[in-house]
Amino acid sequence: MVLAAAAVERAMKRQEVIMRALSGTLTWLQAADMLGVEPRSVRRWRARFEAGGAVALYDRRQLPSPRKAPALEVQHIVRLYRERFTGWNVRHFYRFARRDHGVTLSYSFVKLALQEAGLVRKGRARGRHRRRREPRPCVGELRHLDGSRHAWLRHGPDAQQTLIAVLDDATKRLLYAQLWPAETTHAVMTARRTVFGEHGLPVALYTDRAGWAFHTPQAGGRVDRTRLTQVGRARAQLGIEHIASYSPQGRGRSERLNRTVQGRLINELALAGIRTVAAANAYLLERFIADYNEEFAHAPADPTSAFVPLHGADLDAILCHVEARTVGRDHVVVLDDVVLQIPQQPGRRSCAGLGVTVRRTLHGGHSVWHGTQCWGHFDAAGRPLAPPPASRQPRPKNARAHLAQAPRSPRRPRVANPPARPPIKRRRGPRLPVGPAA
Repeated sequence: MVLAAAAVERAMKRQEVIMRALSGTLTWLQAADMLGVEPRSVRRWRARFEAGGAVALYDRRQLPSPRKAPALEVQHIVRLYRERFTGWNVRHFYRFARRDHGVTLSYSFVKLALQEAGLVRKGRARGRHRRRREPRPCVGELRHLDGSRHAWLRHGPDAQQTLIAVLDDATKRLLYAQLWPAETTHAVMTARRTVFGEHGLPVALYTDRAGWAFHTPQAGGRVDRTRLTQVGRARAQLGIEHIASYSPQGRGRSERLNRTVQGRLINELALAGIRTVAAANAYLLERFIADYNEEFAHAPADPTSAFVPLHGADLDAILCHVEARTVGRDHVVVLDDVVLQIPQQPGRRSCAGLGVTVRRTLHGGHSVWHGTQCWGHFDAAGRPLAPPPASRQPRPKNARAHLAQAPRSPRRPRVANPPARPPIKRRRGPRLPVGPAA
């Protein structure tokens, strides 16, 4: 135990004065005057001296705290952050330090130690006060979808990727997170297809005003809800409400998600030595999403689920790229430089000039539709494919047995030998003309 020289000198003076008072050389009033304290304080110093000896005369405020962290453990934390986790935020580093390196100190102490060592800067002052929006009570009632463009691979190429993430508003559960080259319609529809297939349809979707989400006639202005994008058309078919955000503060939950993931995922991918987008996406599915939900997700206020079941809806026919085309004289339609040759249709001499709908699925396949009739399936290069097998169920023997039937009238009894009908008499000979009387 190392103490300051002034503290040692004051303790030795108290010991000398108390020893002289105990020996009768000084009275206790004189001892109080010499120490500059009240007589009652001298009596407390005397009791402490008789109970604990000279060590008890030291000022407790200058003694090391019994709860003081061991110096070796503090040095271990600082060295660990400097050598392996430089640039990590404190909460992320603290989670790994507790899980993988046996750190037992509190988060507040670790953060203060790193700040005192100059390895982590102190947070800036908060901005103006804003009112917090309460989360939706039911899971599946509102989802946030956003893309974050960043250099996610520290040890990979210098190109940036876009992280498409889907977050549930009621539980803060991360439902989807994958890296894509850009925030495109195809990437967003793939994310929605994955989430819809695993959880069901949400009540509402909350996004920014990106080009794939809305048409915005004037920059920074209101969105035009009469002109639907491909995502808007699919959303309308599924009956999902689409809420547009007009400020970063309005979509605070998705912005905080992006900030948290940027502070964690980049460092975790670098620590794991991941250099490719495919390996990063596999890490997201196998490790990162589960760890994030374990730390940040919580139970909803209302346990009732607001997800709407699919009820057999064909998501591949809805979450796709749809365009209207007119069949040319050579029975060809073109979609994004892909030529689709429509074969001869039964019952039609020609299809030229008719309006059709061309669909391109998320897997790249094409199909041409005239109303509810499919006029052909094609691959990504426009080569015709064999039509898929019909999925029509066989009609049961009594298909209307579940419907209410009107009572039938009783049948008349059948006669074994019915009487023969008399033959019809026909007039023979020429038929005389009938006209007015002469």
